[in-house]
Amino acid sequence: MVDYVLPSLPTSVIGSYPRPTWLRRMIKYYRMGRITEDAVQEAYDDAVTTIVREQELAGVDIPADGEQRRDEMVEYFAHQIKGFKFYGPVRVWGNNYFNKPAVVAKLEYPGPMTVEEYLFLRQVSTRPIVKVTITGPYTIADWSFNEYYPSKEDLVKELSNIINQELHALVDHGAQFIQIDEPALTTHPDEVEWAVDLINRTAKGIDAKIGLHVCYSNYDLLFPYIDEFSEISQFALEFANRGFSDLHKLKGFSKELGFGVIDVHNRRVESPEEVARAIRKAMKYIEPEMLYINPDCGLKLQPRSVARRKLENMVRGVLMVREELVKRGIRSIPFRKRV
Repeated sequence: MVDYVLPSLPTSVIGSYPRPTWLRRMIKYYRMGRITEDAVQEAYDDAVTTIVREQELAGVDIPADGEQRRDEMVEYFAHQIKGFKFYGPVRVWGNNYFNKPAVVAKLEYPGPMTVEEYLFLRQVSTRPIVKVTITGPYTIADWSFNEYYPSKEDLVKELSNIINQELHALVDHGAQFIQIDEPALTTHPDEVEWAVDLINRTAKGIDAKIGLHVCYSNYDLLFPYIDEFSEISQFALEFANRGFSDLHKLKGFSKELGFGVIDVHNRRVESPEEVARAIRKAMKYIEPEMLYINPDCGLKLQPRSVARRKLENMVRGVLMVREELVKRGIRSIPFRKRV
């Protein structure tokens, strides 16, 4: 079913975006007890409005809310799903810490977790399509301690049921493009086969475009399973950070590709020409009608000024290639919920 027509090579973001300095300050004050709940919620709303407008001014076709209300992608959901407990921060690398959750009881769906986020995003964006991001069941399980379920697979199965309920709630409120984030998917090769089945179960029966974001992963392990992701329409994948070295592996790719052209771990701002060259290379393997353009991953760790300039140049590079596609008679593509 086609609901909307988008310009060729639609541009989007993956999810996270740098929080404004004033929002970080307001969150700190709230946690110190110096401001009220209403005050910090107003700050979150203002930040989302600002970030969405920033993306749109950069020319992004499909914005997201920058995950301004989320400190961390797993912790955010573990705080809401019943059955999780936090023991304290765990050191992950260097001096960086992660508040790793533990599953200590049967997990229960608490009711809508991201619907209000989506509704506010829909309210402040001028674009016909917006993207909602939600952390997938495999990554939530992989980044948590399991102290209750007999196996990790059992835990992921329970989480897939919970996330499926959340996806239904989003669609019931009008969401049309939902991205499931699974950065941990290829971490354990012997688990990928059943993880694919449970990700399909997560998205079963959802009347929306479902994207799957996998980054910094083993594509030799992932790509043989692409056709088995029956409920996934688009894969948003990282390519810039690896110097586009794996492009040849896209031959025969059967889904839409959210093509990562911006390295989110490097402060150097890519030029429009670099972006255009990368897109042309990708089009040797993927038809332009099946190609979306986005950064490799979330831009959260970049200075905000750098993140903004990266998006601006990403769009400028896309515009260069769009002009070339017009000469081939390609001006737009349908927004497809199913591929």
